[in-house]
Amino acid sequence: MNPDVIDVVAKPAEPATGGKTQREMESLRHLTMVGYLLNAAGFLFGITWFIAIVLNYIKRDAADGTLYASHFAWQIRTFWWGLLWACLGTLTLLLGVGFAVLVVAYLWVIYRVVKGFIYWSDEKPMKI
Repeated sequence: MNPDVIDVVAKPAEPATGGKTQREMESLRHLTMVGYLLNAAGFLFGITWFIAIVLNYIKRDAADGTLYASHFAWQIRTFWWGLLWACLGTLTLLLGVGFAVLVVAYLWVIYRVVKGFIYWSDEKPMKI
């Protein structure tokens, strides 16, 4: 190895902790994963979407200042926009466009849950 060459390795940025202890961060990480799993399970058991939204609203203040705050906001927005488009799709079924709206809404929610889970897995905040 050449002593004149300086080996510089970029250190990855530490995730924002918002002054939380390691135990609190682990708890938030776990709760964020539970939220994504509940959202995914909503496709089989619709009630879990409502459990996930309640969890997100209860714990979002605890996540302030951490990378998980963006995940809670992401899940909350996914729920409300998904619900809005599902209602619009249902209301427009008789007009013939409702089925297309429902399919697009369904795919959009899948995309949001998968993207959120990938960012969660990589310990990256969501870009909101």
